[in-house]
Amino acid sequence: MCGRYSLSKSKKELEERFQAEMLTDFKPRYNIAPTQLVPVVTSQSPKGFSYFYWGITPEFGKNRPVAQKLINAKAENIHEKISSRTAFRQRRCIIPADGFYEWKRLGKKTSVPNRFTLREGELFSFAGIWEEYESVNGETQHTFLIITTTPNETISGVHDRMPALLDQNSEKKWLDKYTEEEELLTLLKPYPSDSMLGFPVSPLVNSIQNDSPAIMQKTSPMDQHGNYTLFG
Repeated sequence: MCGRYSLSKSKKELEERFQAEMLTDFKPRYNIAPTQLVPVVTSQSPKGFSYFYWGITPEFGKNRPVAQKLINAKAENIHEKISSRTAFRQRRCIIPADGFYEWKRLGKKTSVPNRFTLREGELFSFAGIWEEYESVNGETQHTFLIITTTPNETISGVHDRMPALLDQNSEKKWLDKYTEEEELLTLLKPYPSDSMLGFPVSPLVNSIQNDSPAIMQKTSPMDQHGNYTLFG
């Protein structure tokens, strides 16, 4: 699963890395959550950033828990499921990020947030699909899902799923409307473990109200009972 991520780079860095124009101002984000409006790049408009809602719109999600199936899609059957196969073929996107969070469960009531990044902290993207629909007010709105796959060794000790990460070469193939389905599926594999870092972070990330650089900082490891230790 992928339920929270960050995009803490500047507008200039985003435009240079993804070779796409951002027409609006951009404020770095450190704790992006489902239902929020965030930048993506689509196969229909690869030279510009679009702003889509993650999973569902705030109106739809109001006073309702956001289910995993509404924010993620599994790589293993994305090309077969009725709910995703058309988008997989026709409406693919990449979601820029520089880190994501997963929670390691230590007991029935205790879980520890961990942050995962590339080794140099550079930008990457998640593979995604998107949908267009008309709201009750007659407005056209767009949502996206992040595709998940089996975890690599860096993540497997924390969670049994990880988002499908793409590098620049893979991004071009993912956004290319002429890429064959078989090749698309090969892109949705676990990212090389030796290219990633993972570390525990502050429980401040648990609340979507907290959106500051502080939540990305490495914290002291926690022992099996959920208590902070002095050794790591």
